[in-house]
Order: sequence, then C-alpha cells, then structure tokens
Amino acid sequence: MYTHRNGLLCLTLALCSTCAQADDVEKAVDYRQGLMNVYAHNVAPMGNMVKGKTAFDPAAFARYAKDLAVAARLDLLAGFPEDSINDESDASDTIWLDWSKFQKKYEALKIQSAKLSKVAADGDEAAMKEQFGKTAKTCKGCHDDFKD
Repeated sequence: MYTHRNGLLCLTLALCSTCAQADDVEKAVDYRQGLMNVYAHNVAPMGNMVKGKTAFDPAAFARYAKDLAVAARLDLLAGFPEDSINDESDASDTIWLDWSKFQKKYEALKIQSAKLSKVAADGDEAAMKEQFGKTAKTCKGCHDDFKD
C-alpha cells in the first residue's frame, strides 16, 4: 500500500509538472502575442500617417514612436521558450532553428525604434517618415523570416 501511494504521488506530481509546463508555454505565447499587439497598435497609426491615409500629427506620431520604443525594450525573447511552438501562434519553427538570427532581428527593432522615438521627439516630419521606414523594415524583415 505504501509503495502504491508513493507511485500515485509521483504520477500526480509528474502530471502537475506537465500541466504547469503547458500553462507556462501558454503564458509565454500570450506574452509574445500581447507584445506584438502593442507593437501593431503603435506602428499602424504611424504607418497611416506616413502613407497619407490620415493627417500627419507630429505629436501623436511622437507618442506612438515613444510607446513603440518602450515596448521594444521589454524582453520579447522571454515569450519564445524552446517548447513554445504552438498552433495558436504565427511564430515559425525557424525561430528556434536560427535563434541567433532571431535575436539580431529583435535587437535591430530595439535600435531602430529607439532612433524613431528620438527623431520623432525632434519633430522633423521628413526625418520621422524616413526613420519610420527603417523601423518598419526591421518589423517586416523579422516577419518575412520568422512568421508563418
């Protein structure tokens, strides 16, 4: 009886550990998708201004640029643990196959969005549009390589 209880306890702990790991993966996917939503929330209106779909508002553009730069400094990589390949995510398996390239793409986003925030704070519309193009290119480059 004592051995049976120990076996049952071990099985229960193993199942709880598996559930906790699955929950951690789900949280990681939620985290990275949440950050991507924050990025999109800020990039889309700036893109609309740059494309002339909406009136160019330098103050609003600067706010979006600042928020994008702040969000880009959050640790996006924490949302991509090795075991987080998930059907609910558009993340390509190639992320984990070429992790160093993925890290470099993320670093490029941090650098370009910080530059965008600085340029936007200066208020030069032409410079803002130019730097937005560079920043958007880093987003597209990562999506081209690592998004299904």
